[in-house]
Amino acid sequence: MRLSACVSLCDSYRQWDRRSFTTLNNVTIPAVSPRNQNSSAADAPRLSQSLGLFSSTAIVIGSMVGSGIYIVDADIARGTGSPALYLAAWIVTGVMTLVGALSYGELAAMMPKAGGQYVYLRESLGPLWGFLFGWTLFLVIQTGTIAAVCVAFGKFLGVFFPSVSATNWIWHIAHVPSLRVGPMVLGNMDIGLNTANLAGVIVVGFLTIVNIFGVRLGALIQNVFTSAKAIALAALILLAFTVGINATAWQANFANGHFWENAGWHSPHAVEVGVGGPTVWVNLLVILAVVQVGSLFSADAWNNITFTAGEVKNPRRNLPLSLVLGTGFVVAVYFLVSLAYLVVLPLHGDANGATAAARGIQYAAEDRVATAVLGQIFPAWGALLMAGAILVSTFGCANGMTLAGARVYYAMSQDGLFFKAAGKLHPKYKTPVAALVVQGLWTMFLCLSGSYGQLLDYIIFAELIFYMLTIACLFVLRRKRPDAERPYKALGYPVLPAIYIAMAAWIALVLLRYKPQYTWPGLVLVLIGIPVYLFWSRRARVQV
Repeated sequence: MRLSACVSLCDSYRQWDRRSFTTLNNVTIPAVSPRNQNSSAADAPRLSQSLGLFSSTAIVIGSMVGSGIYIVDADIARGTGSPALYLAAWIVTGVMTLVGALSYGELAAMMPKAGGQYVYLRESLGPLWGFLFGWTLFLVIQTGTIAAVCVAFGKFLGVFFPSVSATNWIWHIAHVPSLRVGPMVLGNMDIGLNTANLAGVIVVGFLTIVNIFGVRLGALIQNVFTSAKAIALAALILLAFTVGINATAWQANFANGHFWENAGWHSPHAVEVGVGGPTVWVNLLVILAVVQVGSLFSADAWNNITFTAGEVKNPRRNLPLSLVLGTGFVVAVYFLVSLAYLVVLPLHGDANGATAAARGIQYAAEDRVATAVLGQIFPAWGALLMAGAILVSTFGCANGMTLAGARVYYAMSQDGLFFKAAGKLHPKYKTPVAALVVQGLWTMFLCLSGSYGQLLDYIIFAELIFYMLTIACLFVLRRKRPDAERPYKALGYPVLPAIYIAMAAWIALVLLRYKPQYTWPGLVLVLIGIPVYLFWSRRARVQV
């Protein structure tokens, strides 16, 4: 028996926003019964609607802007080998992100509940798909990203305090050597506590505690740090286009047809298949898909505001608006920052160059393009300026993701698909304390394990799959619930959502073929969630 048959017969059940059944491999599995149906539920603490439009938009911007925009341009430049294609990669990312946000806006206004994307998948495709998203989010997407940006915070803190370093070990447990498993190369990492990841652990713990004391405090920190990082990015753009314009870079990137160099339809681009695999030559459409690993990751996490929907004031208006305003701001700034890099540094460079200009964008030291740009503009203290900007950026990003992620685990617990305690709120602060703590502890483990970097590589493909599935929910719900209230309808439906799905599917197929190290491991992480779902759902049925 499927949900489409149940919904029309069970209107009273719909208020719990649960599926009655899901199907896996033609085997019908009863879904989890909703909890907290007793009379005391009305007296239980509820999420406090404290986030206005500015705070909601700040969460979108703050969660998106981490450290990626400061470093991924080097890899994109190496992959494309063309100023035109280098900027085109960011245009593709911008178009996909904006269309995604416009599409999510309808779902967010229609179902403004804690958990966001988890809820949309659950309501459209069934609880299994919602759980697989939440499972992957907890395992690596949210926690791994928080770990990465917090350890990055520690590394850039080392610019001011040299004792904070990834090589300054407090307790070195072990070095895990490289191990090849099919297309994957695992290991080659150090496990233990050094001063850099200690700084990351401290930031994780601090932000976890801060967000326990109410969403207002977390939102205040987010507003301050998002404003600061927006000012820093604006300053970077302004400096590059005024005092930073470099005649050598302009000549190399824009003059005499250099801008369109290697950007022809049949221009060959070299791609290494997998890790240590053969190098093959691909065309324009393939290389633009391959380099999306970096640019899409840098523009990711815009969906985090949907996780906190239960705490947004006037969510049917503010959720769609914050998604569009936040993503629109970030994609415009990212494009301008990447263009700013081109007016200060040549795209092409020499890996052994002695100066930032000689190394170019392609071979900026440790891929820190923004640092190289400011170092070119202000040789004496540019690196310090950039390190300070990245500290602000990473701290704000980690705070936004810490605040948002716990709300998904809270919603999962309400469905009986996560630890029971995670579904309870603090009686005074109305925050999911246990969900925040569990998220923080797992994130700290990832900081120490040294594995989060590899895990982040693996999620790109998985995230594309979930984005495609969620946007497909628009089509499903338009058919299943045609009369449902929709305060905002996706702009350009059905054309723009279909274009997004087509673009994402193309990128996913290209990555499957040319970057298996990013795809198959991510798929495995998702599939491992199926037996976990079966365990949680059976346990929940027994308890109920």
